Amino acid sequence: MIGFIGLGNMGGRMTRRLADAGYEVLGYDPVAGKAATAGAIPADSVADAVTDSDCVLMSLPDSSVIERVVLGPAGVLESCRPGQVIVDLSTAAPSSTIRLHAALAEHGAEYLDAGISGGAAAAETGTLTIMVGGAETALQSVAEVFEPIAARVVYMGASGAGHTAKVLNNFLNAVSLAATAEVMVAARLAGLDLARLLEVLNASSGVNFATLQRFPHIIRGDYLEGGLTSALMTKDVVLYTDCLRQLGAPSLLASGPLAAFGLANSLGYSGQISNRVVDAIGDLAGGVRLYEPDSDGSRAGD
Repeated sequence: MIGFIGLGNMGGRMTRRLADAGYEVLGYDPVAGKAATAGAIPADSVADAVTDSDCVLMSLPDSSVIERVVLGPAGVLESCRPGQVIVDLSTAAPSSTIRLHAALAEHGAEYLDAGISGGAAAAETGTLTIMVGGAETALQSVAEVFEPIAARVVYMGASGAGHTAKVLNNFLNAVSLAATAEVMVAARLAGLDLARLLEVLNASSGVNFATLQRFPHIIRGDYLEGGLTSALMTKDVVLYTDCLRQLGAPSLLASGPLAAFGLANSLGYSGQISNRVVDAIGDLAGGVRLYEPDSDGSRAGD
């Protein structure tokens, strides 16, 4: 039996993949009905999800929530048992992760920080990349659990290494998305054919994940809803700056994505997918949209 705590955009999709692969999943989410929708057996509490499971996966919004779930009354720490493996698939502060690892180790439980990348689409298809920190033997013991949800699992090192890698990756994601959004709005104002511009960018030095995977959809009106929101992207950039401060590393480029996603939040896009940052930038440019159906039914940008 697999316990799964947190059945939102990502957790719900991963739970569905596990259930469809034949695993019994005991799912807990404070929102009623989430477990059944994801194909899991509903658990009444965090304690139930932990006590009745061989290993436990978590997908939660941030470290403050993770700490409440792990350290709070009837939480993971109180309910775990020696030898049990707890896998945190969230994006979290590495310093918090290391503290939780130590606390669980005192109870004989293993804590793996397993940052995921690929977004909702990869969670849907089971092609996530997972970067893992913690005991390698613990990872080996639950390796088969990752098979329905991930195309690649990379062991990064000791506790905190997985979440550190995730924080660094998410910052680059934020930079490329915000910068490409700004460029695409400028291209629209310049009257460029957006599909042709993407063809050029993807064969040139400006290529990045946003030009390859996001904007070919966005220019056709598909924002790939269901993934990381602008509010969560802002949180991840702040997490990056905190991480670099603790490491003593310079952080010179965070102001750009913080401004872009902060703008998106202030204009009402905070709860929508972070790809909507292009609309926030377009709002500043007078209401520019990359996709606007023409009067004949064709699409601007095609």
